[in-house]
Amino acid sequence: MKTTFVAIIGFLCFSNLYSQQIVGSWAGELAVSGTKLPLIFNIMQSGTDLVTTMDSPSQGAKDMPTTKTSFIDNQLIIDASNFGITFKGKFENETITGSFLQGGASFPLTLSKNKGTAAVLKRPQTPQPPFNYIIEDVTFTNPIDKNTLAGTLTMPNVKQQVPIVILISGSGQQNRNSELFGHKPFWVIADDFAKKGIGVLRIDDRGTGGSNGISATVTTQNFAGDINAAVEFLAQKGYKKIGLIGHSEGGIIAPMVASQNPKVKFIITMAGAGVPTDELLMLQTNAIAKASGASDEELKSAQETNRKMYDLIKNYKGNDLKGEVKKLFIAEMQNLPKEQQPPADEIDKIADAETQKVIIPWFEYFLKINPDVYLSKLKIPVLAINGTKDLQVISKENLAGIKASLEKAKNKKFEIVEFPNLNHLFQEAKTGTVEEYGQLEQTIAPQVLDKMSSWILKN
Repeated sequence: MKTTFVAIIGFLCFSNLYSQQIVGSWAGELAVSGTKLPLIFNIMQSGTDLVTTMDSPSQGAKDMPTTKTSFIDNQLIIDASNFGITFKGKFENETITGSFLQGGASFPLTLSKNKGTAAVLKRPQTPQPPFNYIIEDVTFTNPIDKNTLAGTLTMPNVKQQVPIVILISGSGQQNRNSELFGHKPFWVIADDFAKKGIGVLRIDDRGTGGSNGISATVTTQNFAGDINAAVEFLAQKGYKKIGLIGHSEGGIIAPMVASQNPKVKFIITMAGAGVPTDELLMLQTNAIAKASGASDEELKSAQETNRKMYDLIKNYKGNDLKGEVKKLFIAEMQNLPKEQQPPADEIDKIADAETQKVIIPWFEYFLKINPDVYLSKLKIPVLAINGTKDLQVISKENLAGIKASLEKAKNKKFEIVEFPNLNHLFQEAKTGTVEEYGQLEQTIAPQVLDKMSSWILKN
């Protein structure tokens, strides 16, 4: 069965806090028939899952996709059964010691963080000096959670008041540039806006760069508190035309903050949710699984299981949610056709691993969010944008939801724009899949930059 029973796919690329130590590029040499064959495993976070590609430099092979990657109790398993290959190793003291299995043979293989010359990624939009605007590193404190936040302020080199926006990243720990696969979209936006007369504050998320305060208990509400603190920080510095631009989960946080803080004068939601988040996840997992080649039967099975799991988490009133979710996963695996079931001695371990992904405060809180609660209160100017090839936040349903909420608010100052052929990162895309993000040289489509900046200056 291609699609696992819990196809969360992590809303908007949120990171598993416990797998970050394994994410990166790992290199080793395989001794085969008296020769040494260099191998590189590139392990990346994709939602709640890990995704790995393989490179074999001496064979001219690069970015070969693998089937599945798991990292549990410091045990790494990379399943590349599509090539007849499996790697199993233990992470310890910054190395991974294990075995490379192929064609019934087993070879020892030790991996360490790749320190070789990495391939140069072509990211032509990444800003390059000289810069004709003001760049200032800043820090401030969230007065509620007492955590420190660090960021960069870019301002046009003019004396008059200009609009200024706070950029809000999607799910997971991202730095102030919202860096992913070598792309730095928030840096690209800040550079473009500063040249056009718009100030930008971009911030390291908790636990990255100069910001602290990350823990296993933080939720979207805590992140909204960080952005509210950023609004107050700018207001104290004398800025009056303060706006918010939120991408993905940031597209939920922006209306959360704006609905409560009158100092926010406008917002832009980039691929933000417009429907209840459990509905959003149902749409997301179905679209991603379908793009991955899942059959109608597999799609139906995954949707039914996810629906049961979401409803259980949203409505549970007892004191053993972890146990009940694990029971659900075990039951769903046991209900699969015999040929699709995992080995009996692995079911409990798999169920436990999947349960750990969803029984975290962030996900429990996130699953209960209804964006309408916040959007329906907004009277300020709102621009909502989405791409038709976005598989994580489906444009049609989510833009329709945002439109309905703003009409409920009797908001006369909103605009909804759907960009053809743009993915979740607003790149010009062919497939819209997560795997494509890093393959594209474009960081963000120029028409998106132009639309946002012209709309801000107009409103």
